[in-house]
Amino acid sequence: MNIYSNIRDLVVSSLDKMVSDGFLEIGLGYDNISVEPPRDQAHGDMATNAAMVLSKLANKPPRQIAEYLSNILISDERVREVNVAGPGFINMRIEESVLQAVVKSSLLLGSKYGQTQLGNGKRVNVEYISANPTGPLHVGHTRGAVFGDVLSNLLTYVGYDVTREYYINDGGTQVDVLARSVYLRYLEAHGQEVVFEDGTYPGDYLVEVGLALKAEVGDRFLKEDEKVWLEFIRDYSTDRMMKLIREDLDSLGIKMDNYFSEKSVYSERKIDFTIEQLSKRGLIYEGVLEPPKGKKLDDWSPRKQTLFKSTDFGDDVDRPVKKSDGTWTYFAPDIAYHFDKIDRGYDILIDILGADHGGYVKRMKAAVLALSDTKVELDVKLVQLVKLYRNGVPFKMSKRAGTFVTLSDLIHEVGSDVVRFVMLTRKNDAPLDFDLEKVLDQSKDNPVFYVQYAHARVCSVLRKAAEADIDISDQNLISADLSQNNHQVELRLIKKLAEWPRLVKVSAKTNEPHRVAFYLYELAGDFHSLWNKGNDEKRLRFIQEDKTIALAKLALARSVAIVISSGLSILGVEAVSEMR
Repeated sequence: MNIYSNIRDLVVSSLDKMVSDGFLEIGLGYDNISVEPPRDQAHGDMATNAAMVLSKLANKPPRQIAEYLSNILISDERVREVNVAGPGFINMRIEESVLQAVVKSSLLLGSKYGQTQLGNGKRVNVEYISANPTGPLHVGHTRGAVFGDVLSNLLTYVGYDVTREYYINDGGTQVDVLARSVYLRYLEAHGQEVVFEDGTYPGDYLVEVGLALKAEVGDRFLKEDEKVWLEFIRDYSTDRMMKLIREDLDSLGIKMDNYFSEKSVYSERKIDFTIEQLSKRGLIYEGVLEPPKGKKLDDWSPRKQTLFKSTDFGDDVDRPVKKSDGTWTYFAPDIAYHFDKIDRGYDILIDILGADHGGYVKRMKAAVLALSDTKVELDVKLVQLVKLYRNGVPFKMSKRAGTFVTLSDLIHEVGSDVVRFVMLTRKNDAPLDFDLEKVLDQSKDNPVFYVQYAHARVCSVLRKAAEADIDISDQNLISADLSQNNHQVELRLIKKLAEWPRLVKVSAKTNEPHRVAFYLYELAGDFHSLWNKGNDEKRLRFIQEDKTIALAKLALARSVAIVISSGLSILGVEAVSEMR
């Protein structure tokens, strides 16, 4: 049951009546019409922008449309009051019985309350993390890992067929640097003095890799030239690092469906094939680009390059795929990789990238549109930096210096539930401060505690009700007289429960899983407010002497637990039954 969707249907049918009345013309289009919670609850239970959306199309003042529409809406038995505000917004109050029925609906549907078939089985590839396999995951990777995983959960929840994919960057120079760094640790394992020069990774995490390599190959490479051992140690080191990365992801509750190797793009000549496909479409040419904006002409020399006509698909400039020396640009293997995704039959592609990849967005979208004949969507979500603090002092992170804070360190400090939830307490494109002290506070300021505590409180009250010989099964609670939940604070909580199906749909449509975390915090707040109000007013307590009243209150509490459990499941966070 989605009462927002139901009332939107009412708005649309009312507009159809306005057409049949001759007040509106046929075929104006209703796609942008919404029904949503008003910004200020004092204005009503729901608001619609219908009059504002149709005003220009209908060539009528929005308030005139709103007043006509209001007269139709108020005649519906579900609508108690309608008001036109400002230039033409319509605020509605819904009958209490309609709101109270939300509780019954959530009990009937259980964990399926809020689920939809929005995705209709469409295949989605979500690529996230894709950290260079040169060391363990650190805090900087964690936010993208959580964002991508929770987005995948959310899309699955609404009916998409989701593949979680990790792109292993094992085809570039960074893995050669890794091999050289491991070789130094290998020499060190043999008792030699080594110096880590600039351009190598001095982190202690490679000590064990050097020892393991010594155990496997003995002294075979001690006196050999780099060309003898580079390929072997590169593959060996990459495998060891990916094993470490998989273990890190496992500790965060992340299971990837597919690991795609960049090396295969080169070894299987996928770049050549992809560029050939673009060339057949007339999208590849030899040319000279204009100097970059802000670049002095003295610092730039024109060079003929192989270019992709990305401007045909919304990019600012055409992009080089092959340098003047005949080598591929960094863009070329990325195009080939995305063509491989298209070739695998995905309807939608989503890339989760670091904020420093902002300049890559338009060109990648252009490439996907070109290679799919505009049939496949690419959505790129940029994830901003995480700043880690302890006692107000920032942690410094540097993979090259070997002083970074690893993901496993972070989980050891605060637990995976805290890490996952806190990483979604800001929108993905906003910087996030992660304070190791504050996230462990048992207070309202700690969102994961606040939400889990609400769920634990419901579980506690249900246990006490069972001890008082009250049948707390969902089947029994469904039969409760829900009109007993008529206090303002109870109705506010029910309204928040009613928002869940709409919230899920909006979050999935916009690929914004942080909305789920925000919603759960607000729902927990409304529940805690009711709980605290019950400390002062006995009639608001969940366990009452009158079992008819008690069942209604317990049904409401159980509905809260159902929604919190579903939301936390999407976030990959445990819905605890009691606080430790």
